[in-house]
Amino acid sequence: MPHYKQVILVRQDLQLPKGKACAQAAHASVEAVLKTLNTHPEMVEAWREQGMAKITLKVKDEAHLVKLFQAAKDKRLIAALITDAGKTVVAPGTKTCAAIGPDEEEKIDLITKDLPLL
Repeated sequence: MPHYKQVILVRQDLQLPKGKACAQAAHASVEAVLKTLNTHPEMVEAWREQGMAKITLKVKDEAHLVKLFQAAKDKRLIAALITDAGKTVVAPGTKTCAAIGPDEEEKIDLITKDLPLL
């Protein structure tokens, strides 16, 4: 059986307060899981049974975030890109985080293996 994980990408140039970064990462995680449930519920179940591995990684800026999000989509991985409402720290429409998966670890690693841990 393949090993499943989810990767959460957080922009570093925004220098979000820890609480805000955590909330945005949670939005990305939940959105990606909900998308995966719609198309591959068996993958979500396998991921849950394996402990719901989540790896949080740094991306340098919006361009880097969007590039990786698009790379995931191009490889037919489910991904969620979070755009903030702008009610607290950042301007409305700011892209803060993205999540890829849950999906097979090897597939996600093709896109994210060189990124540093948050």
